[in-house]
Amino acid sequence: MKKKVFAAVLAAMMAFSAAGCGNTGDSSSETAEEQESSAVEITSVEDLADLKIGVQIGTTGDSQATEAVNDASQVSPFNKGADAVQALKNGKVDCVVIDSLPAEKFVEANDDLKIIDGIFETEQYAICMKKGNTELKEEFNTALAELKEEGVLDEIQSNYIGDEIGEHPYESPADADRSKGTLVMATNAEFEPWEYKEGDEIVGIDADIAQAICDKLGYELQIEDMAFEAILTSVSTGKADFGAAGMTVTPEREESVEFTDTYAEATQVVIVKK
Repeated sequence: MKKKVFAAVLAAMMAFSAAGCGNTGDSSSETAEEQESSAVEITSVEDLADLKIGVQIGTTGDSQATEAVNDASQVSPFNKGADAVQALKNGKVDCVVIDSLPAEKFVEANDDLKIIDGIFETEQYAICMKKGNTELKEEFNTALAELKEEGVLDEIQSNYIGDEIGEHPYESPADADRSKGTLVMATNAEFEPWEYKEGDEIVGIDADIAQAICDKLGYELQIEDMAFEAILTSVSTGKADFGAAGMTVTPEREESVEFTDTYAEATQVVIVKK
C-alpha cells in the first residue's frame, strides 16, 4: 500500500514539474514578445511627449527635447553625448536626441542602436563671438566666404563625412602670417566629427575651419575645451574670442552673442534601441 501511495505522489510531482517547465517556456516566450512589442516607435515629434529622453546639456537637442515632452523632468541632461547614449543602452532613458553626425558615430560603435530621422527641421551652424565685436565678425565672414568659394569648406567636411574620410586633411600654409596675435576658441570636444579629441589634440570639422580662418586672417589659434553650456558665457565675458562647437543659431543665443554667417546645415535625430 505504501508503495502505491508513494508511486502516486511521485507521479503527481512529476506531472506538476512538467507543467511548471511548460509554463516557464511560455513565460519566456511571452517576455520576449513583450520586450519586442515595447520597442520605442517614433514617427513624429508628438511621439516624444511621454518618453524619457537623454540629451547633451545646453545643446539644440536639449531645447528641442524639452519642448517636445509633457514635463521637463522627462529630459535627462548629460555633459557628454556619449553619456546620454550609455544611459539609453542601460535602459535609463527611452531615446537620445542629438545632432545627426555625432549620432552616426555613436550608432557605428553600437550595433544595438539605430537612428530615426525626419523628426526635426534643418538648422544652421555658425561661429559665435562677443556682442558688439563687429570687426572680428566681419573678418570671419570675409574669410568664410573666401574658404567657401575656394572649396576649402567642402574639403574639410569631406575629410570627416562621406566616402572620402581622411583623404582631405587640412594643412596650414607653411608661410601663414601670425602677426595679429592669438585668438582663443571655446569648444566642447565631445561632438565628433565637429570637434573631438585624438590623444591630447582637439580635432574635427570646426577645429579645421577655425584654423583655416586664422590662417587667412593672420592669427594663431588656441582651442580651449569646456562644457558646452559654458561656451556662450566664455565668449560673452571675453574669456574666449569666439566659440565653434556645432552651434545652432537660435533667437535665444542671439540675445547674448553675435553669430557669423552660417557655414553648415544640420538636423537633430533620435537614437533608440533596435
